Amino acid sequence: MEKTRKYTRPAFREVLDAWLVLLRQRGLPPEPIWIFDENLCFERDVTSPGGFRLGFQTVFTPPPPEAEHIAYDYFREFDAPLVFYRIGSACDKSVCLLLCDDWFASKNETEGFTRRDDWGLLFRPGPHEELEEVKDRERWKNRILRDRPLHDLDFCMTLRSVHETLAHGRALSSYERYALKLLHVWRRLLGERHG
Repeated sequence: MEKTRKYTRPAFREVLDAWLVLLRQRGLPPEPIWIFDENLCFERDVTSPGGFRLGFQTVFTPPPPEAEHIAYDYFREFDAPLVFYRIGSACDKSVCLLLCDDWFASKNETEGFTRRDDWGLLFRPGPHEELEEVKDRERWKNRILRDRPLHDLDFCMTLRSVHETLAHGRALSSYERYALKLLHVWRRLLGERHG
């Protein structure tokens, strides 16, 4: 039995154009800076107990050109809502991510999302606030990686998957990642013995 897809999503360019129009209508910068999971910088907020502040960086883990196209094409195949998500502004640009998960199925305008159900897409233009780009290596090393509260951003694409797609034509499975690590260890060990 053939599976019927819930969504028919247009090409990236058409969706991007709709996204940029929405940003302009909301008075937000229409030029995006695309980031991924490895670019997010959650830090503890000393002014709020248990709180955190969000920044980003593209210095230590820069996304490759066209990474947003790869993420869109990957998420486009899932029967779950795909989200164009803006977290703030930096240098007169909008800092954006692509997200995908059933977590977003019930999101609506009251939560800041504009729905495009015909495309299986949501747009979240986000706040007018300015984000800091973290360029200090120590701050980056000390960012929160574990024990952060569940957040919409937990459903974004990783740069690792983007790089795997560039290298292998698709994101690898956990088993394949483990096998590649093991292969690299073996090569290093064999190289040391013969070197």
